[in-house]
Amino acid sequence: MREKCKLSLAAVGFMSLVPLAAPAQEPPKVQIPQPGVPQIMTMEGRYVRAAYNNEGYAILGYKLANLSVGEEWMLLEVGVALRDGVPDYDLVREAVSLETPDGKTIPLPSIAEFRKGDVRALQARERVQRDSINYVPRNAHRACSIQVFTDVDSRAMAWDKVELTDQRACLGRFYFPVPGKITYGQHWLNVKFAKSVVRVPFRILTKEEDKLLDKNFKDIKKQVDEAFKKKS
Repeated sequence: MREKCKLSLAAVGFMSLVPLAAPAQEPPKVQIPQPGVPQIMTMEGRYVRAAYNNEGYAILGYKLANLSVGEEWMLLEVGVALRDGVPDYDLVREAVSLETPDGKTIPLPSIAEFRKGDVRALQARERVQRDSINYVPRNAHRACSIQVFTDVDSRAMAWDKVELTDQRACLGRFYFPVPGKITYGQHWLNVKFAKSVVRVPFRILTKEEDKLLDKNFKDIKKQVDEAFKKKS
């Protein structure tokens, strides 16, 4: 894993792409979603979002999810790590959940539930519809795999936990069955560490919002960078 050290207090969170009133020549203003917990949120790419506090760090790529509106399963590429000096921690399946725009909280499914769903087409699309999530804290320099899901025909064993240390950056996939199917709007990936919760925001964009982000990405990122910049 190549190291990308982007974790300064000037790093920013991803916001709701809801444009506010602005003159035609000015970039659109954005609203930053409120996680309800103390944390920094970062925007590493068009479909790459991260959040962290003094204990833990989580990042996700959701390009495929953004292209899966109306489907029953959501696939997120994810990475988790501990901050420097934090004691070892076992991240269990029950510590991860997805919050949907209608306020529902969806836990990670069991391996049995996962295997009942047919995600083969989703996995095939993920090979090309993805973004790099190799942005990790400097202290997390050893790669490890998140393997809470394995396919029926795979020889690999699925584990119900991920053993985290402050030197490991663990990457993998999370799958969620979404009641009522994937819809547009604000979502949150919740990751519970030993003493705190990190909530990674990501928005399933409408075509208009996607065009807005594509056209104004640099200006939007600049705005949110300023929103989280450490006051001198």
